[in-house]
Amino acid sequence: MKELLIYIAQNLVDHPEEVSVTERETDSETVYELRVNPSDMGKVIGRQGRIAKDIRILLRSVAQRQGKRISVDILD
Repeated sequence: MKELLIYIAQNLVDHPEEVSVTERETDSETVYELRVNPSDMGKVIGRQGRIAKDIRILLRSVAQRQGKRISVDILD
């Protein structure tokens, strides 16, 4: 799952070498924290958050097929 998020983010941004994802476990789900270069934030979030929403939907659907619960946080 982490690799999928990294792959998606690296293909959206201008500085793919600066994409990092940390994985954090909570009681009920896994939280993935995505960090990118500040100049690439707009590319990852998109207009009105559409790209960020689509990334979250895609990863949640993959996780649901595996019987897991996840969330994606985009940090600056």
